[in-house]
Amino acid sequence: MQESIINNAIAGAGCTPEEALSLVDANETALFAGATRIREAFFGKQIQLCCIINAKSGKCDMDCRFCSQSGHNSTAIDVYPFMDAQHLENRIRDDIEGGDRMCGVVTSGGKLSSNELEQLADTVRKIGSGQRAPVCGSLGRLAPEELAMLKESGITRFHHNLEASENYYPEICSTQDWTSRLDTVKAAQQVGLKVCSGGLFGLGESWQDRIDLALTLRELGVDSVPINFLYAHAGTPLKDQPPLSAEEALRIIALYRFLLPSTTLRICGGRAHILGDRQKDLFAAGANGLMTGNYLTVAGSQYESDLEMIRTLGLEIAAT
Repeated sequence: MQESIINNAIAGAGCTPEEALSLVDANETALFAGATRIREAFFGKQIQLCCIINAKSGKCDMDCRFCSQSGHNSTAIDVYPFMDAQHLENRIRDDIEGGDRMCGVVTSGGKLSSNELEQLADTVRKIGSGQRAPVCGSLGRLAPEELAMLKESGITRFHHNLEASENYYPEICSTQDWTSRLDTVKAAQQVGLKVCSGGLFGLGESWQDRIDLALTLRELGVDSVPINFLYAHAGTPLKDQPPLSAEEALRIIALYRFLLPSTTLRICGGRAHILGDRQKDLFAAGANGLMTGNYLTVAGSQYESDLEMIRTLGLEIAAT
């Protein structure tokens, strides 16, 4: 591997699209060694943790071909309305009690109603006592004034995935334009929220699509990039999509570390299912963040076992 590519990434520039394509087939040992050097240059041994609460499940009006919560698909999941305020507050407090992970409140559907947003904002104000709270929101296509209200309540970060490149997105969703997803990300940034935005891999996209998505995220300057791997849910149009190999999934992480050297790469959905006994290699591939605990409609990795894995590897948990 060219030392100049690694050094440029450590300098903060990130590799070029042409260099990224050349890394796709690079020797894995050399690729991971370079990705580790870049991760350590920006984050040392610190690993960021987060978890999510599925606060409103199912009956989404969008037709995302991968999603178990889409009303267009026929998946066997729990369906329920927005959690009542006390239940949600208790869940958030339990998740953030140790001070070592952020808690993301995730809701299905195009967006929360005004009343639901006010309820969430009031809950976050209580938890943060008027200050910033270790709470993120993944709440759909919100208007700037709604995003500003959430920031005022103490929400730390807004999450809104682009999911795929602009070129590939029409292959997985027809009820929303990719540009509307992009506009929501920009609106959250404009009101001063940190933004977590990434994608889902294993949908059938090409390596060029993966690189194009990373370049868009780099141009946006998002703070955190969640990397998700497809879990092919029965009852969805992608139910027969072949799973990524652990090797390919790890190469995606490494490629994103070279393209986004100073950005948190947070490995989320599909981690255990796709990586299996190679989960520990995700840090060598350049990741510095994990979603731990359950996902939206699928059981995830156990919090305690993730802590043990991180410590066994000589890494440290970053404070929220």
